[in-house]
Amino acid sequence: MSVPKRLEEALSLFRALPRELKAQVLLDYAKKVPPPPEGVELERVPECQTPFFLRAEVSEGGVRLYFAVPDEAPTVKAFAGLLKEALEGEAPEAVLAVPLGFYRGAGLEEVFTPLRLRGLEAALQRLQDQVRRAL
Repeated sequence: MSVPKRLEEALSLFRALPRELKAQVLLDYAKKVPPPPEGVELERVPECQTPFFLRAEVSEGGVRLYFAVPDEAPTVKAFAGLLKEALEGEAPEAVLAVPLGFYRGAGLEEVFTPLRLRGLEAALQRLQDQVRRAL
């Protein structure tokens, strides 16, 4: 599996943690999602039950990510935070190389339901589509 270094480090951490600590670390990621700046147009991910909006831009050779997820959906917001922390600034090619099921084997299946995981995969796919269009 080809994932950027920061994403692999996060996945390694999740693999090493017990279930209850995985949930806590995910909540920490949720806190790291800043609101998008004024004027940034976000695209909704309709496959997600929770309102999940994102934008991926390519600037100076790196990917910039913006998300808007309600605070009332902390696990979904955590996924946005994980993507932001792990992929922000990465080369477009590195972001495009992340497989949709990158989380498998890291134990995130213990925290997210299968329906939620499908929505989150759709979010990654939409993000990658935006990167492709930006190139």
